[in-house]
Amino acid sequence: MTSIITNTSPIIALSMINKFSLLCNLFDDVYVLKAVFNELTSSFNEDDFGKKETLEAVHSEKVILYSVKADDWVQQMYAKLHYGELETIIGGKELDIDFVLIDERGARSMAKSLFLTPLGTLGLLRLAKSQGKIDKVKPYIDTLVKNGFRIGKQLYEQVLKQENKWS
Repeated sequence: MTSIITNTSPIIALSMINKFSLLCNLFDDVYVLKAVFNELTSSFNEDDFGKKETLEAVHSEKVILYSVKADDWVQQMYAKLHYGELETIIGGKELDIDFVLIDERGARSMAKSLFLTPLGTLGLLRLAKSQGKIDKVKPYIDTLVKNGFRIGKQLYEQVLKQENKWS
């Protein structure tokens, strides 16, 4: 069984491209931290990306809410990363998770230093393509960029170059 724990930005990105379902289609267990859940669902705007999908997934028990036990560690590390990123990493350690879904470079680096396997939104799209869940990666990346999701030009070109090699 493969498991993943996710931060906020990948959920927002998957919502932007209408592919939140990839989380449940690619992984047996999907965890969302309570801090991430609160960040996604606390606004009054029903149209915020990720809000509806997260609420439905938790309600239908497709996604498991998790609270970190080492909250003191989160408090100590807060200056280095945001709560959602820290809780995702610490939750990943506590659960002995297969993947932590985080887009931010610093958080991915910290996850690696703690012997976790980070995966970003673009990596998730590539995984989905390799497993036949989507046909192409580029249209989704272009939609993300169009919607203001920050993807550096170098990363954009690198992913597309890798995809063309593997297509």
